[in-house]
Amino acid sequence: MAEKKPGKINGIRISTVNIIMICISFFLYIMLISATIHISQKYKDVHNSMDDYIVCEENHLLLTEGSAYLTEQARLYAVTFDPVYMENYFTEVHVTRRRETALEQLKSYYDGEKTYEYMLEALQHSTDLMTEEIYAMRLVSEAQGYEQDGLPSEVQSVHLNSQDQSLNQQDMIEKAREILFGPAYQEAKTQIFDSVDNSMESIHELTHRQMLENAGDLESTMANQRRLISILFVETIITFIMISVLIVKPLHVYVNCIREEKMMEITGSYEFKYLALTYNDIFEIKNANEAMLRYRAEHDPLTGIINRGGFEQLKNVFRMQDAPLGFLIVDVDKFKLVNDGYGHEVGDQVLKKVAGLLKDGFRATDYPARIGGDEFAVILTSMTEEMSAVIKRKITEMNDQLMNPQDGLPQVSLSVGGAFSDSGFTDDLYQKADAALYQVKEHGRCGCRFYEEGMETS
Repeated sequence: MAEKKPGKINGIRISTVNIIMICISFFLYIMLISATIHISQKYKDVHNSMDDYIVCEENHLLLTEGSAYLTEQARLYAVTFDPVYMENYFTEVHVTRRRETALEQLKSYYDGEKTYEYMLEALQHSTDLMTEEIYAMRLVSEAQGYEQDGLPSEVQSVHLNSQDQSLNQQDMIEKAREILFGPAYQEAKTQIFDSVDNSMESIHELTHRQMLENAGDLESTMANQRRLISILFVETIITFIMISVLIVKPLHVYVNCIREEKMMEITGSYEFKYLALTYNDIFEIKNANEAMLRYRAEHDPLTGIINRGGFEQLKNVFRMQDAPLGFLIVDVDKFKLVNDGYGHEVGDQVLKKVAGLLKDGFRATDYPARIGGDEFAVILTSMTEEMSAVIKRKITEMNDQLMNPQDGLPQVSLSVGGAFSDSGFTDDLYQKADAALYQVKEHGRCGCRFYEEGMETS
């Protein structure tokens, strides 16, 4: 370029343009940092909302557990006449105080909100129900002839009406059980659960509203951030060539990750790494929630083992495997008598106990499942007929524990029918095991047999 002569030169100096570009870039960078901080704050708001929701959900569960515990202890006292259950009842009322603790903690979060009002309503229903429970305990204590001075003060202060005072011992006990197990009592319990459900629904609505607001602000801030990055890229493409590596490339990676629904790679500038970590945290929470839902869909909520749906899925998996396996059908003998004689609460405890024995009695590679009310099944992987004696011994050990309970539960026993397959879960395996089970039941129950040729299958 020819050298210009000294004199007046029109146009913009490079140094001036450079200073202007630096100022613009600096200004854009400050705005970008501000947007990132705002994203961080919004993420914290989302995180705090989730934390508050979890705490409140725990307190709802605490109140429900406290109320259920009072019901359980009152019922156990009416069934067993053991004063320890009455002591447990008033220990919960005066010492443990789970219901009151839950209300105190919720008040710090939702005082004045419908959520807290519903929980107050649930506590009031529970407190009202205590009057019936204590009256029933007084009836049982009177029927058993327990000394007045040895009873809790609340029970002592209860005065039976003239009609109940005239009842004989057995009628007093029946009256107490009617109070605790009757439809009026169940309706009162339903009111408690309804109030708790209403409170949870209120929390859901409140949390959902907060999450939508935060998500909207976060999306707006992120959109603004993308605009600033684009402008900064255009302005400094020549001077700052590395921006294409620190911003453009990560953006493409993140978009692909979102499209492919996978976690973002931790790459690029600090801001994008922070954004990726934020996204990954939310992504992990989403996956954890989905895993929890899948677990609940495949497992029995009472016993914790695989449910009928999960069992059907396992059958389909093992149909496609050409490997030996064993299959057991397990029935709890005369379980209806337990439910009728001791109540569903005790029946549920028996089912939990049976499930625990099946889970602990077999290998970690085996699959115990609850496939009906009192019907269980076990898929035994890599199992051949030569191991039938070992399986029978395990069933015998389980029956010994069930027939000689040390936990206060009623005696039950197991009838077990089994069959083996050399090539996965064949179509007739279930029928063979069922035929063996029929033989056990026909010969007095409480035992285990395996399918043999000649047994009739349905």
